[in-house]
Amino acid sequence: MTALDTTDRLFFRDLDRGAAERILSGALAGAEDGELFLEYVESEAISLDDGRIRSASFDATRGFGLRAVQGEAAGYAHGGEISEPALRRAADTVRAVAAGRSGQLAVGPRATNARLYDDANPLGAMAFPAKTALLAEIDAYARARDSRVTQVMASLTGEWQAVQVIRPDGQRVADLRPLVRLSVSVVVESGGRRETGSHGMGGRFAYARVTSETAWKGAVDEALRQAVLNLESVPAPAGEMEVVLGPGWPGILLHEAIGHGLEGDFNRKQTSAFAGLLGQRIAAPGVTVVDDGTIPDRRGSLTVDDEGTPSGRTVLIEDGILTGFLQDRQNARLMGTAPTGNGRRQSHAHAPMPRMTNTVMLGGDKDPGEILRSVKRGIWGVNFGGGQVDITSGKFVFSMSEAYLVEDGKVGAPVKGAMLIGNGPEALTRVTMIGNDMALDPGIGTCGKQGQGVPVGVGQPTLKMTGLTIGGTAL
Repeated sequence: MTALDTTDRLFFRDLDRGAAERILSGALAGAEDGELFLEYVESEAISLDDGRIRSASFDATRGFGLRAVQGEAAGYAHGGEISEPALRRAADTVRAVAAGRSGQLAVGPRATNARLYDDANPLGAMAFPAKTALLAEIDAYARARDSRVTQVMASLTGEWQAVQVIRPDGQRVADLRPLVRLSVSVVVESGGRRETGSHGMGGRFAYARVTSETAWKGAVDEALRQAVLNLESVPAPAGEMEVVLGPGWPGILLHEAIGHGLEGDFNRKQTSAFAGLLGQRIAAPGVTVVDDGTIPDRRGSLTVDDEGTPSGRTVLIEDGILTGFLQDRQNARLMGTAPTGNGRRQSHAHAPMPRMTNTVMLGGDKDPGEILRSVKRGIWGVNFGGGQVDITSGKFVFSMSEAYLVEDGKVGAPVKGAMLIGNGPEALTRVTMIGNDMALDPGIGTCGKQGQGVPVGVGQPTLKMTGLTIGGTAL
């Protein structure tokens, strides 16, 4: 059964498809673009804390979003009932955007036969008792591994999203999207000091990929390793110094400090630090950044985006030169370029906008060991926590959840409280060495923008950057 067949059965039981298409066509008369977005989502979350199941939830939602676009204006209406009366009410709302106008309807997205993930619903493949038993086993395993463990928190979440996008010309696109994640956090205590370590993993696949014994034990071991390491940490130094960023998850810095500034809406409105710099050098030679929504099974990947455009691989920066932006359909048309498959929305209750998928810096030719040996005095950041970024100025502050002192090329003590402070566009110009060990994150990222959260991925190789500021707590 195709994705269209499956979504037809979900959405057109109580609604005549022909009627929906006629309502859509009338609502978008005179508009330049728009669509009817139909969504059904099943989601569940189970969490364990200190040996007991603290919460367990299951939810099933359905709804629609109707949009009409005319120039820079857009009308959007949504509802949680997929019925002809609800659609007619929404059509009356969005019709005003193009009232009295005669815009030419934009050409629809191209078709694709790509399948980037197994579209089966993962939620029913593992029984609820098996899921709670697994979380209990995680708790027992962590405590047995180290007597200093005082608390274990673990959660298992899953989602299956079915969407269909209908355009006024009758074109229909459907997608079935699985998404799972396992998260583990461990607290250890020794000598009156308590520290935490955490690890998570996930993607667009079945639960088996994160619930196999090898997978979940690896997650516990990694969380415990970080927690025990933090027991030995010393206060981080402060000041301007060399910084080495590890591969994989530290790419969240690239995502936040650089990626958002390369989204089309910010550049069209001239609010990005990169606005007007297309074709110019904005990064050191060797720095190539791509946004790739076509990587199989990845958390940020999409067969088609939420406007029906196939996902793509967009080169944003090539050898230090700014070469492109991430586009949805509206911003691409206004900027005279093509959509890149980055029109995304959190749910049917949200209008689409340009968003990242999997944002990655490609690898270079340096051995990671060589990079560390080149550091005179600096910090090696292996894992990152949260951070804040100002899109307009590019200024950022990020916390490092795992970092080490490096002096004369030798890795020293782990440090706690290290904050990386800088400016995104400027930081790219300070990259001096790029490792050959590019890695993707373990599948845990969620990106927020204008109140909407969507799953994303990041990745990068080991990087050396000079002249960045470390905020620390050492006296």
